[in-house]
Amino acid sequence: MAGLWFEEFRVGQRFDHPIRRTITETDNVWFSAITHNPAALHLDEDYCREHTPYGQRVVNSMFTLALMVGISVNDTTLGTTVGNLGMEGVRFPAPVFHGDTLYVESEVMSKRDSQSNPSAGIVRLQHVGRNQRGEVVIEFERTVMFRKRAGE
Repeated sequence: MAGLWFEEFRVGQRFDHPIRRTITETDNVWFSAITHNPAALHLDEDYCREHTPYGQRVVNSMFTLALMVGISVNDTTLGTTVGNLGMEGVRFPAPVFHGDTLYVESEVMSKRDSQSNPSAGIVRLQHVGRNQRGEVVIEFERTVMFRKRAGE
């Protein structure tokens, strides 16, 4: 099992996730279409060239958020999570463009036993995503319920 059990997390633990991903035009257009987001900011190159400070299409921020969580799964939650409980402080300090590569790091901010589920614990993770230039493009905290090892 790739994910960590609740007992394996420690406050201050850091993960520099080895998976990284270059975001393509297809990713952006497909995600915007499948989520029914017709914003010109994501789909209309001419509009963006003429009417935005970026001069080009911006990757859908919800795709960036979902990709970031996905990149973190193998090292943290794969097979050991009960579910996400929430996300807080989601920020996108810089835009993501087609051709940018997302690098993700995570840190354990806190952990505690679950009050409602004795076989689980709650871990709060801070995630930071950077592009290939090292610029922070997304950051947030995610609260996750993890399974405990049986009998511990």
